[in-house]
Amino acid sequence: MAASDARKPTWVNYWGWGSGDMLGAGAQAVITGWLAYFFITFCGLSPVETGLILGLPRLLEAITCPLIGYISDNLRHTWVGRKIGRRKIFLLITIPLLPAFALIFVTGQTFTYYLVTFIFFELVYTMFLIPWETLAAEMTKDYKEKAKFAGARMLVAQSSAILASYLPTLIINNFGGKDSPNTFLIMATIFGVLFSLVVILVILLSWERPYTEDEKLIQPEPMDWGKAAMIPVNMFRDLFSTLKIKAFRQHLSLYLGGYISQDIFNTAFPLFVATVMVGSTLIISQLMTTMYVAQLISVMIAIRVIIRTGPVVAYRMAITSVGLALLLFMAFYLIPPAGFTESVANLNGNIYNLAASPTVLFWLFVPIILAGLGRGTLNFVPWGVYNYLPDVDEAVTGQRREGIFAGVMTLTRKVAQSGAILLTTSLIGMGGFVSAPKGQPLAQQTPEAIQALVLVMVGGPLLVMIAGMVISWRFRLNARTHEVLVHEVERLRAGATEAETPESKQIVEDLTGWKWERLWGRG
Repeated sequence: MAASDARKPTWVNYWGWGSGDMLGAGAQAVITGWLAYFFITFCGLSPVETGLILGLPRLLEAITCPLIGYISDNLRHTWVGRKIGRRKIFLLITIPLLPAFALIFVTGQTFTYYLVTFIFFELVYTMFLIPWETLAAEMTKDYKEKAKFAGARMLVAQSSAILASYLPTLIINNFGGKDSPNTFLIMATIFGVLFSLVVILVILLSWERPYTEDEKLIQPEPMDWGKAAMIPVNMFRDLFSTLKIKAFRQHLSLYLGGYISQDIFNTAFPLFVATVMVGSTLIISQLMTTMYVAQLISVMIAIRVIIRTGPVVAYRMAITSVGLALLLFMAFYLIPPAGFTESVANLNGNIYNLAASPTVLFWLFVPIILAGLGRGTLNFVPWGVYNYLPDVDEAVTGQRREGIFAGVMTLTRKVAQSGAILLTTSLIGMGGFVSAPKGQPLAQQTPEAIQALVLVMVGGPLLVMIAGMVISWRFRLNARTHEVLVHEVERLRAGATEAETPESKQIVEDLTGWKWERLWGRG
């Protein structure tokens, strides 16, 4: 039995590791759900300035993401890697730094202040995210166990998103200050403390891939200037080598189709509610909470669907659900229900008051629930699949490179997110949408500005989701094909030069995109 199979995860490990997505998804829920609204509404920043703050730091991570993944992979045979852990050393560094998240939500500062504080947090966030993401792939090779890790992660992610959306409501109800920027400062402070606590949980309840007997005999090589100079070269060589894996290229397309659509929607939706549906921070908070509760339910369903049938069916169902929601929001804009504004005002900031008319309840809940049901699955599918990709890569390279794959995933995600947010805010700004003066309510918008906002919020997600759906028709990684792949990898490790059956050869070649003769580092 391989050393990596000796220790079996339990529910404590699933949830202990999964708790890390309180930071992974919780921070993103606050950033994508509230930060653009906060900057434009309370800080006097224009949509373009807001887009630059949210976008530029992610471009810098074209270096930091793969660098952290590369370094963590290559710390394995160093003193730090053996005594502390090549992944856990990064997690330990982030613990005292994460409460700095609250600094982003201080009002009355300059564009430069917000840019610098956001860059700092994104760097700390990346130092946690990439090493943490590798751990589930290192803790087990079993398909169902990996699915459970992904499921625990996404349930925590959706729960943290619910907290991020509902905290403003709790803060306003308990401390007052409707539409006050202090609401967001209190929320960010609470999250900053929670982030540090969950990192401690991850460190205590997860483990890295154990050393095999052969690896224990490897002596660390001393670092010299020549080797140090080659780090960027080796890093980007490994970075681009991941794109030679067919299943990974397809996976990135599914990943971006689901996540970019959400970036666009998250950026535009609070502004849509504030200008089209005539809602306050309180109403926005409750609508987003409803959406994230639906996402949580969706993840619970998707876990079972993916274990039984694979990710493709779940992905297509999710896109259909989100698409229907977007079309309903468009219909609301084109044909506003009579008396809707007055009926919402009579709810006194509580959309859960079921005394409202059926028409108002329909428009408040049906579109946002449909969006949530689809988005939860879109969130789960890519990270459910990610845990299996190092197995596909191992068939090609004969190496375990969880770190570099996590680095590429995070890099791709953040660069794409940067572009999506920057493009969304720029298009909204070009459409005439204006920010409010500091300390004033959201400015009155022209019909042209609102039209631009709606077109971006609806059209952008639909385009990228359709592209993802087209790619999904060729994606073949599922429970059956993964089992065949792992079996063939074990045979390759034992010295096999031929596939066990013609069918297994076809499956492995289809997943890797490589001919059998070139697998296991021979290509």
